[in-house]
Order: sequence, then C-alpha cells, then structure tokens
Amino acid sequence: MPLDKEVKTKLITDYHLHEKDTGSPEVQIAILTTRVNQLTEHLRTHSHDESCRRGLLILVGQRRRLLAYLRKKEYKRYLAITDQLKLRRR
Repeated sequence: MPLDKEVKTKLITDYHLHEKDTGSPEVQIAILTTRVNQLTEHLRTHSHDESCRRGLLILVGQRRRLLAYLRKKEYKRYLAITDQLKLRRR
C-alpha cells in the first residue's frame, strides 16, 4: 500500500530542511511513520495478513535505524522529530 502522491508531497513540505530536500532523515522518518500507521490500521481489521505484517516489521526497523542515526548525529533534530510525530524515545 504505497502512499498517495498528495500525502507524500505534504509530508515532504512539512518536514524538509530546505527547498529541494526530499531525503533528509526527518522526511524519511515522517514518510515511514505514516506508512507504519497505515499498515497498523490495516492489520487491525485483517489480522491474518502475514505478508503485510512482515512489511510492517521491515518499515519499523528502517525507521528505528534512521532514528538511531539521527540521535547519534544531531540530538536536537532527533528530539524535534520525535516530538512532532509523537514517537516514544528510548
């Protein structure tokens, strides 16, 4: 289930660092968080969809690695993105 183009564009404009930024950790984390939320809702109604569950676990792992990278490199940006997306911190 890919994101709609409008949703992805809005996420990029909300979390970008500069005009042409599409790949900063903040943008990637925001996109992954939206997809994780989408798949979580899907799995609430279709609890036996194992391929979807595997995809969800992969996305959560990617997001976790990006958050760990951002936490190590720029702690203030890590705090800002976790506050904006309402993610738990370790």
